[in-house]
Amino acid sequence: MTTIHKEVYGEGRPLVMIHGWAMHSGVWREFARQLAEHRQVICLDLPGHGRSGVIDTFSLPEIGETLLDAIPVKKFGLLGWSLGAAVAIDMANRFPDRVESLCLLAGNPKFVQADDWPGVKFEVLDAFAALLTSDVRLTLMRFLALQVNGLADGKRLLQLIKQAMQECEPPPVEVLRSGLDILEHSDLREALQTLQCPVSVVLGDRDKLMPAGCGLALQTLKPEISVHVLENAGHVPFLSHQRQLLEILGGGL
Repeated sequence: MTTIHKEVYGEGRPLVMIHGWAMHSGVWREFARQLAEHRQVICLDLPGHGRSGVIDTFSLPEIGETLLDAIPVKKFGLLGWSLGAAVAIDMANRFPDRVESLCLLAGNPKFVQADDWPGVKFEVLDAFAALLTSDVRLTLMRFLALQVNGLADGKRLLQLIKQAMQECEPPPVEVLRSGLDILEHSDLREALQTLQCPVSVVLGDRDKLMPAGCGLALQTLKPEISVHVLENAGHVPFLSHQRQLLEILGGGL
């Protein structure tokens, strides 16, 4: 059985948090501790990331089932950031009796741009996949830089992410490739559309990976979705806009 690393803070209504590609729970530990003043926060390392063991196939079904076994409560709110948003949508769709609410943080049911859908350009992810073959650390540093590119305090935020990432060894290359494959090819719009639990989305208006226009597309797809767009925020609002995000997550979600 795969060991999944988890960090649990606070008491109250449980919120499970799933990080993004190549990261681990340490990247938002400070934010999680602040949020834990309002509710119980359970941070999970994805399989093959941080301090979690690897799984045979890094795919959405196997990821979801493995994480679910590690969650110490019966019912919970679920927050997924970036790649974690895809994992969270899939889990909410397949385990509706466990997931009470869903929040997508800088996330999207279809990460890659299409003619009928806003998202990141395929070429961006394809370039990361190609660079992985020759230099994993350079790939990760470029990915981190893109998350804060153009922000006024981008240098400070980049340093914070780097420090958190360096706490653990990077995931194996095959896990990183599989994560990019999920981002490139998954289309969870139908799954999101059929969810019965409350869904909210938090986006940054200066996010280079996840355009704020996704909010309107999501509300068109599912009108009852609650969309929050944070001003002057990029892909890591849990570092740059903690107060605003705490207000959103500590309240109704």
